[in-house]
Amino acid sequence: MSDASRLNELRAEVGRVAATPLSRLVSADPARAGDFALKVGPVYANFARQHYDRDAVRWLFRAAEAAGSAQRVRALFDGETVNVTEGRPALHTALRGDFSHAPVAHEAHREALKARARMRATIEALEASEVTDIVSVGIGGSDLGPRLAVDALSGPKPGRFRVHFLSNVDGHAAQRTLAGLDPKRTAALLISKTFGTQETLLNGGILRDWLGDSASLDGGRLYAISANLERPAQAFDIPPERILPMWDWVGGRYSLWSAVGLPIALAIGMDGFEQFLSGAAQMDAHVLQTPLESNLAAWHALTSIWNRNGLGYATQAVLAYDERLKLLSNYLQQLVMESLGKSVKLDGSPVGEDTVPVWWGGAGTDTQHSFFQALHQGTSIVPADFIGVVRSDAPYPQNHRALHANLLAQTEAFANGQRSDDPHRAYAGGRPSTTILLDALTPASLGALLAMYEHSVYLQSVFWGINAFDQFGVELGKQVASKLLPALAGEAQAEDPVTRELLARLRG
Repeated sequence: MSDASRLNELRAEVGRVAATPLSRLVSADPARAGDFALKVGPVYANFARQHYDRDAVRWLFRAAEAAGSAQRVRALFDGETVNVTEGRPALHTALRGDFSHAPVAHEAHREALKARARMRATIEALEASEVTDIVSVGIGGSDLGPRLAVDALSGPKPGRFRVHFLSNVDGHAAQRTLAGLDPKRTAALLISKTFGTQETLLNGGILRDWLGDSASLDGGRLYAISANLERPAQAFDIPPERILPMWDWVGGRYSLWSAVGLPIALAIGMDGFEQFLSGAAQMDAHVLQTPLESNLAAWHALTSIWNRNGLGYATQAVLAYDERLKLLSNYLQQLVMESLGKSVKLDGSPVGEDTVPVWWGGAGTDTQHSFFQALHQGTSIVPADFIGVVRSDAPYPQNHRALHANLLAQTEAFANGQRSDDPHRAYAGGRPSTTILLDALTPASLGALLAMYEHSVYLQSVFWGINAFDQFGVELGKQVASKLLPALAGEAQAEDPVTRELLARLRG
């Protein structure tokens, strides 16, 4: 099926469905409340409040089959070169389980097990030391995933280690992170795939100097995680036994399952990290083995495509009704927008449809008092993923019931709206949403949830024929910035006239 014919068929499906209000689609087919829902391990998702009907869903699955979705999932797990622009596989699934007899995938899993053993030994050595605080230095994929997981899974009381994160090159970030910490009781992890990332090198230098003599205590307080094993030793004099591996077959935004997840393991224990991996592996097995029509990641991916290409919605909200998941939208911004923010296909030809919408969001109920006004009565419709947790660990049942009441109320109000003779008090409704519920917020359930989003992203990329695993758009700004550093130091002139004017202002 060509892009043009597929888009024409999609528009025909949308034209047939769009005239029927979402509330009527639901009321006319009561069984869809259960039929449009799936549960995989600790993750339940309900798509009944999306603006499509059964025929439209069947068309989406036929289109996904025509795009070769099942075959491309198998290729991902087998370690085929799915990252064609960089000539690499994308074997993040091998970090979590041994799903393939293909030699490259099987060997990747063996390497992952070796790295996990080294992670456990590193943690045991730190536990035997006087270290109480860990500063994790990274940015992007080396920061967002571990930061989310540590924030979500750490208990109300600190564990053996308090884990802090430093990503922004702004010196105020380092100043605030280190304030109140004792260099004699602190260790630092420098995380960078290439070990050439400017922000990480600059902040790593600050940590090295701040640690001073403490950097050599107890066998060393400075650790590195990198695919470039020589660079940390050259730049920071970190010995090989304190450098844990990354690999070029794992992209940064998919790397939290590797030694990049060491901050997670330090915060919740290595056994907890293994449970995190197991939850993701459970979702992996489901995605690999389940037909598309019953596949949770496929439902999520095709719903996103329907909203983007069919209904033309340009943004997507992520609304987590659990304070511990407040960083989820930040993490998903990178996962989704860096993966799908492409305008050319694998062969270099232009994409015939819009690709990724803008992902954003926050935690309920706080967000109900900030941007929900625009979601309910604004002129743009914003589809949303509402994420809740069934069982709470907090000893405040009334609060948890109120949280659930707000979650349910918002999804219902988004879909159904409310009529009023006063136009200022009328709510149009028709705002589509998916509700995702975790049995409880545990390492396993968080792992399964994040893996589901990863596979949804990949299946969207297959549908559009784009590469989900490169990110050349990230590099341009870095290249220009490196050229401008001499100009900021007064050693050169900028070529761009607007930049020259701004440089004069920045210099005062």
